[in-house]
Amino acid sequence: MSEYHIPVMLNECMEGLNIKKDGTYVDVTFGGGGHSREILKRLGKGGTLLAFDQDADAQQNLIDDERFVFVDQNFRYLKNFSRLHGVIPVDGILADLGVSSYQFDQADRGFSIRFDAELDMRMNQLGELTAKDVVNNYTAAELHRIFGVYGEIQNARSLAETIVTARLNAPIVTIADLKNAISNRIPRGKENKYLAQVFQALRIEVNQELEALKEFLIQSAEVLAVGGRLVVMSYHSLEDRLVKNFIAKGKFSGEVEKDLYGNDNKPFDAVSRGAITASDEEIKNNNRARSAKLRIAVKK
Repeated sequence: MSEYHIPVMLNECMEGLNIKKDGTYVDVTFGGGGHSREILKRLGKGGTLLAFDQDADAQQNLIDDERFVFVDQNFRYLKNFSRLHGVIPVDGILADLGVSSYQFDQADRGFSIRFDAELDMRMNQLGELTAKDVVNNYTAAELHRIFGVYGEIQNARSLAETIVTARLNAPIVTIADLKNAISNRIPRGKENKYLAQVFQALRIEVNQELEALKEFLIQSAEVLAVGGRLVVMSYHSLEDRLVKNFIAKGKFSGEVEKDLYGNDNKPFDAVSRGAITASDEEIKNNNRARSAKLRIAVKK
């Protein structure tokens, strides 16, 4: 587990879950198992923990505990597999979104701008779509959309056109190929930030991350018991906005709907006012905590 990241805001996450000894909990982003191990420490003999992870590498961290059940699937299938394992309703769900340090550090996975490797970026290595496919096959309009929406890149249109022109000469296969192809579009002095935005956009598209998050959030409301806790940690504004809106309004855009009696028609109440962020001390010891935003809600 040491190659995976140190869990961010571990105590805050556990407090957010408000763990009951004999409760049933779901960790939908198992990774290195840091959060799952802490949940199991707080559960009694009658407790159950269901953990999800679509990345085959996460299976090297499985926990030998009769209270622990692992599901090798994306969390967008939360409801189906919770039903399959007979755990509905559950008392708490934890999601630690984004890419793990371990995934970033595996050069051949193509997640990091630090290495040269084939453009891959699949969290599920059985998935068909890769970043190489996106870069070489998407139209200029499609690339403009993903760079603008998912990467929040200022010059998304010209970036897309540059890629489409460059691939006419030769396919863009590796990270180095992509960096070379777009070098004239990268603002001076902001190379790392810009490339991180480009990679974020490609990764979100390859893994359908925002669609999966929306499906997961909707299903969490159906899987949780009344009084159950939803604890979600995100690392960029696109994810956090979806989580914030769903907790506040029960939907991802627009205003909250009312029932016949004028009451807010939404499944959750926020436990914390606004997002919880890591302490200065934690950020000093764990750089990943810098951009983390934690939101906690209780099922009505």
